[in-house]
Amino acid sequence: MTSILLTVLGIVIFFVGLLVSIAWHELGHLSTAKLFGVRVPQYMVGFGPTLWSKKKGDTEYGIKAIPLGGYIRMIGMFPPGKDGRIEARSTSPWRGMIEDARSAAYEELQPGDETRLFYTRKPWKRVIVMFAGPFMNLILAVALFLSVFMFVGINKSTTTVDSVVPCVVSQSDNRACTAADKPSPAKAAGLQKGDRIVAFDGQPIADWATLSDRIRATKGAATLTVERDGEQKVLNATLTTNKVLKKDANGDPVKDEYVEAGYLGFGPASATIPLTFTESVDHMGVIVQSGVDSLLALPSKIPALWNAAFLGEERQADSPMGVVGAARVGGEILGLGLPMENTVAMMLFLVAGFNLSLFLFNMLPLLPLDGGHIAGALWESLRRNVAKVFRRPDPGPFDVAKLMPVAYVVAGLFICFTVLVLVADVVNPVRIS
Repeated sequence: MTSILLTVLGIVIFFVGLLVSIAWHELGHLSTAKLFGVRVPQYMVGFGPTLWSKKKGDTEYGIKAIPLGGYIRMIGMFPPGKDGRIEARSTSPWRGMIEDARSAAYEELQPGDETRLFYTRKPWKRVIVMFAGPFMNLILAVALFLSVFMFVGINKSTTTVDSVVPCVVSQSDNRACTAADKPSPAKAAGLQKGDRIVAFDGQPIADWATLSDRIRATKGAATLTVERDGEQKVLNATLTTNKVLKKDANGDPVKDEYVEAGYLGFGPASATIPLTFTESVDHMGVIVQSGVDSLLALPSKIPALWNAAFLGEERQADSPMGVVGAARVGGEILGLGLPMENTVAMMLFLVAGFNLSLFLFNMLPLLPLDGGHIAGALWESLRRNVAKVFRRPDPGPFDVAKLMPVAYVVAGLFICFTVLVLVADVVNPVRIS
């Protein structure tokens, strides 16, 4: 019963973090729109029926029933048609989409709003308004990630011995030792579980990455200075070569790729170690790059996601995950029974990852995403400047509404993908335990 309650509490905490993230995103749009004099009739967190709202000044602030998004409504998102009219004027389905979008942008138009329309603002101001929302998510993600890295830390291998490998066996063989195998250099040297290696060949060692590199670069005799039971001992080892996992640029082992390197033969213990500010920033850069790579790889993961959702195949650990899946992970985190600081760190990490995903996803230059409006404003600025250089008439504002048919197609694809992820998250969720 306690485990169930903790799981439910974890889901609730994640959704609170989700609502805060959405509200924070929309606050970026709202504050910059008001800064540039655009009238904003609505600021809403969630979709569907309104649960609570209050009007203050020009804006109605509220919370809706479905906590899966949010929005602000700005007057005049799109310019009027060439004839100056904003109502629907065509029976063509594609044209109707354009005119519907244009009409919606002028809902609640009041006397005096002619000077408070979004499309009348200079392109750079519109870029700021649309970028401010995703940027708020990026700020929150960076703040949460850095807080976790610097005040709690990350799980890292240390120079403390967790286990001693009894014999020399290639890591690619993945088999037990036999009587014919030679003892590992670590075992032959007398290395024991719990020893902390503080120097290698007389040179001080502060971290596992340095020690690992020194071992891989060495063949033959070497000395190990270890701390054991409060005393330092010097062990003599004769390193051999072995087939071991290759390291990537970040120093992490690459799955199923092997190289010949120096070999000692022990497994390092791991611990949660706080990072310095510089290390935290570097680690943050790795996470952002990983997020970009994951976003670009999203289409290639759809077949495996489909198979996991409908054919019962195993759900991959790096499979795309939606709000429901993330909420379930949040519930699992609280149910693991970890120390409080680790539990809090993992929940913050989950919310930070969600905010980073919101930033990257919204920066795609596609309508109806924020990045689509940013691209439209940049294109308008470019063509107006080109016209000025060649002394041509000002082409006027770029009519983003003309791209609404494409926006509906993109939105349809996003909805289909969201439904697919939702089904997979329900019937075959990603699990961390």
